[in-house]
Amino acid sequence: MKTKRTQIVNNLRMLWLYSKERAQCLKDASYSCQRCGVKQSKAVGKVQKVEVHHKEGVLNWDEIEEVIRKHLLCDVEDLECLCPTCHKKETYGES
Repeated sequence: MKTKRTQIVNNLRMLWLYSKERAQCLKDASYSCQRCGVKQSKAVGKVQKVEVHHKEGVLNWDEIEEVIRKHLLCDVEDLECLCPTCHKKETYGES
């Protein structure tokens, strides 16, 4: 059984929503649209959201998914269960 693509994408989106990079962009822009100047508001009846846009776009979801599947969510045959000590040795070459 493999992790579904939708689960991978949804988790990456959540990572993005809570990322320091996204938060910094909002802060730097004073929570305002950098094109028209509209400011974010949570006031009742005047709710206005602002979003963070990737200038170069995130159009390569297939490539991102492929890298994640190859290196992180690989086939079970390419995984082994280790204690923390052996895992550290294997990962970092420490003795």
